[in-house]
Amino acid sequence: MWNRWLSGISDRLSGAARAVPSQCAFCRSWPARRVCDGCAERFAQPRHRCATCALPVPAGVRRCGECLVRPPPLSACVAAVDYGYPWAEALTGFKFRADPGWADSLALLLRSTPWAEPLLDAADVVVPVPLAPARLRERGFNQSALLARALAPGKTESRALLRLRHAEAQSTLSRAGRLRNLEGVFAVDPARAGRLAGKRIVLVDDVMTTGATLHAAAAVLHKAGAGEVGALVVARTR
Repeated sequence: MWNRWLSGISDRLSGAARAVPSQCAFCRSWPARRVCDGCAERFAQPRHRCATCALPVPAGVRRCGECLVRPPPLSACVAAVDYGYPWAEALTGFKFRADPGWADSLALLLRSTPWAEPLLDAADVVVPVPLAPARLRERGFNQSALLARALAPGKTESRALLRLRHAEAQSTLSRAGRLRNLEGVFAVDPARAGRLAGKRIVLVDDVMTTGATLHAAAAVLHKAGAGEVGALVVARTR
């Protein structure tokens, strides 16, 4: 299975690169693209992951102990890679160095991940995790919205989920603190709530750390009447 996945991602990335040669961001080979075949195979090896939180688990294990004891509000969660070298640098450039050109390459990486495409195909609506208005003005784009539109342009509802305020930086908080920090942050746009009722929804985000952001967003969608809510993320921290 893993060999077929590696062959598939190489073929997809090669096809996307034929029109516009560029330099690989990792090994600097030329001509290539943002991520060349060799680096994709070296740094994007698939891993066995928990089906509902995407943390690495041993082969044959479907759900981790934490998700069995405390089931998350996500029906499924798929991550392409671990958050680390070289993907951490790529995501930093994507978000904080005004480089939205990463969106297509990272979306191809994510869509080529085992179980990502079936999750997208089964979804009725794809919803990117929104940025606070001030952060959106500062950055000029929402990286999750760019990923969602590259993954499923016909299903993406970029304005269905609203972020009402900017929360304190999550990186310094415990998981419990992150959950408290996100209370009241998300809301469903009343004008679009009808499009979500009973629907199968996939949330899209760039990085998942404790899952607090995705869980808060999923809880709001469930409260608005959504059916199953899954998630796709580029990178999962350990």
